[in-house]
Amino acid sequence: MQNHSNQSSNVFSQHFTNPSCVSGLSNAAYKLLQELAQTSRRDLVYLCIGTDRATGDCLGPLAGNKLSLLLPSAHIFGTLEQPLHALNLESTLDSIYRSYSHPLLIAIDAGLGKSDRVGFLTMSRGSLSPGLALKKQLPPVGDINIVGTVNVSGFSEHLILQNTRLFIVYKMAEAAARALFSAHHRHCINRRERNYSKTISVETH
Repeated sequence: MQNHSNQSSNVFSQHFTNPSCVSGLSNAAYKLLQELAQTSRRDLVYLCIGTDRATGDCLGPLAGNKLSLLLPSAHIFGTLEQPLHALNLESTLDSIYRSYSHPLLIAIDAGLGKSDRVGFLTMSRGSLSPGLALKKQLPPVGDINIVGTVNVSGFSEHLILQNTRLFIVYKMAEAAARALFSAHHRHCINRRERNYSKTISVETH
């Protein structure tokens, strides 16, 4: 859970109801994937952070569920059934780094912010800090991150999260998952084409 504001490091930010939100988010994600994994084969690992115990904090698990259906063979951590949260985040990260060689981490989390930012999905290059809005000390995670601002920040974040509309969180999670599915698919096709071109080049020399 982030305490999020619009920052200059953001590469894309748009309200989930905007008709171009999914395509814009997908294009931004694809460009970052190409940039960060262009010269090496890196396993894409999705960290869908949050818990279904609070409506406002279930954006990650909802996105994880949707991604698991769209990308059944992808490396996805954090679903409604098996959420990725404060109690298991560090051990999960340890396991990921033991299991995958130089993984490229895409982190998804809910955030709180200003009232005019509620409903915005924001993608940035770099890590996010899970639990920041709830004053929890957790390691920063992600090479790419998506934060969905689900409600306004205030003095009682736990109460705010409990009183966040599920519809908004669900639709934001759906948009994020669709965008990442498209970016993932395009990235994998591009990688296969590059590998094929390299093979042909070697065979002809």
